[in-house]
Amino acid sequence: MRASERAYATLRSDIINWRLTPGTVLGEVELSARLGVSRTPIREALAKLTAEGLSEPQSGRGVVVSEISLDHLDELFELRTALECRAAELAAQRCDPEIFANLHHQLLNAGELITAEDPSRADYYQLAGDLDAAVDAAVGNHYLTQALKNLRVHLVRVRRLAKDNPVRLRDAAREHAAIALAIANRNPVVASAATTVHLDNSLRHLLSTTS
Repeated sequence: MRASERAYATLRSDIINWRLTPGTVLGEVELSARLGVSRTPIREALAKLTAEGLSEPQSGRGVVVSEISLDHLDELFELRTALECRAAELAAQRCDPEIFANLHHQLLNAGELITAEDPSRADYYQLAGDLDAAVDAAVGNHYLTQALKNLRVHLVRVRRLAKDNPVRLRDAAREHAAIALAIANRNPVVASAATTVHLDNSLRHLLSTTS
């Protein structure tokens, strides 16, 4: 992996996981020393992050981690609904049903993964990510999956603003299970409807916990 790609991957992960918070200055000299690469790869990494919307130039400060505006949350979910509902429909038409039947079974039991012993909920979020990956693979549309990939980066950041509510996470797991079952049953209408329900509940939860 090229130095610029390593720097990009590290900084992207740090931003998404809030190790670098909104407004943090991304100075080339400091990052070069921290990551052990020259300033040229850092500059290339910052350009990619800015193109992705994770960083932005700020007058007098250089490049900083971009802010998250809750004022745009409705707009973000409008796009998310359009993309994810269509992806669910296409996945239902094109999928291997066995893959989604297995995911349905795992998601039904996902509540067991949401425990106090694992405050990061890493296992649960991995399972939710597995559903996203399976949908992307079933859809088989590069442009749609790339658009979803770009959108999910910002959704992860927004999710970190919400309180980690185990009750909501268990509800979300059941909603994901319903989506997986509809896709496994090859029913695009139900898959889209189940996705709509999940996204509406997710938006309501975010608004209630960040207001």
